[in-house]
Amino acid sequence: MPGLAAREVALGGLALLAGATALAVAAQRDRHTASGPTPVGSFTALAGSSGPQVFGRRSACGGVITEQTEGIAHPTLPCGARVFISFDGKTVLTEVVDHGPLAAGRQLDLTDALARRLGLRGVQLVHWSYAQAP
Repeated sequence: MPGLAAREVALGGLALLAGATALAVAAQRDRHTASGPTPVGSFTALAGSSGPQVFGRRSACGGVITEQTEGIAHPTLPCGARVFISFDGKTVLTEVVDHGPLAAGRQLDLTDALARRLGLRGVQLVHWSYAQAP
């Protein structure tokens, strides 16, 4: 009988180890999923703020641009497409909220709120990437 008890203890320990391993794998998967989308591609574009003159205007994507709206206007990306915009060491995950740009000489318009968040003034070169869901 002592051999049977030792075997039961060993099997219980093995089951406990398997359960702990499964929990660790699940936690790692959840951490990876919670980290959000990953950047895909690397592009540059001349961008500027659409400015406060668009506040209250309905965008081509159906929303109304406000002082708090953070997003970009892009001529061909679909409404709601998520992109990373990087400028001056800051990177922000945002989305297409309008089609444009509204001003000649640039490829992207940033909403006033997004331009302020990034510290972008005037027309500057920004880096952007598509956001791929995890």
